[in-house]
Amino acid sequence: MYHILPGVVRGSLSLALFILNTVFWCIPLFVLVAVKAAAPLESWKRSCGRMLNAIAENWIWVNNQSQKLIGNTRWDVQGVETLDRSGWYLVLANHQSWVDIAVLQRIFHRKIPFLKFFIKKELLWLPILGQAWWAMDFPFVKRYSKSYLQKKPHLKGRDLEITRNACKKFKKIPVSIINFVEGTRFSNEKHRQQQSPFAHLLKPKAGGIGLVLGSMGEQIQHVLDVTIVYPDGTTNFWALLCGKIRRIKVRVRSLPVSADLRGDYSNDGHFRAGLQRWLNDIWAEKNRHIEEMMTS
Repeated sequence: MYHILPGVVRGSLSLALFILNTVFWCIPLFVLVAVKAAAPLESWKRSCGRMLNAIAENWIWVNNQSQKLIGNTRWDVQGVETLDRSGWYLVLANHQSWVDIAVLQRIFHRKIPFLKFFIKKELLWLPILGQAWWAMDFPFVKRYSKSYLQKKPHLKGRDLEITRNACKKFKKIPVSIINFVEGTRFSNEKHRQQQSPFAHLLKPKAGGIGLVLGSMGEQIQHVLDVTIVYPDGTTNFWALLCGKIRRIKVRVRSLPVSADLRGDYSNDGHFRAGLQRWLNDIWAEKNRHIEEMMTS
């Protein structure tokens, strides 16, 4: 019955439910983080980590249910039927909007381990959510321009160190690591500036996945190539809350991680070039999928 309400009313109701749900689950989350910090045994810390993931999954479940109740979006999702919650995954997706994260959380909920992603350091100060991401061991990174690094060369490689440290934590319990390899959200202006060879995508960057695959050893057995399309045009989170996104299409491909995808990305130029070619091939295929999904 909520579908007959005006969009702004639905959006306001959805936002209120989202805030209440976030505050509700963050209370036990922050308490458990304090317990985890005081735990003397590594086995107990791992148990706390699993409980933290369970709290976060409950938060996502409630968000998904409220969107099903209030939203008005038709979902077309393929490729998630045979996934396994007990393994480690690296998730690669095209990036257009904050809505992408909500999409990934919905389609993968309790089908693969809890999703974690690298976050801009500035978002640490986002009320409640920023502190929750920190509590969940989401890695925070800060991007430095080339000119800034020339002035302060000691900061060079800081993001690589953060990535490696995060991967050490990710080894302890099954996790799914999201990497938006375009590095930023797609826009026509960015596409023009990059002179990207892909009509619907920015150029992909292999550095992040190279470090993750190299650091995680053989734990990551599959890469999930996710293609997200909004057939009626790229949108924003408020439009999702208001039920203004009529259609969302998602296609998921599970790709095996062969031995030649694991190497020393920092020091092996031959490996870097090969991994970038592999990623470019995935992006070319993804571009073709987007064309098909937009016209079907």
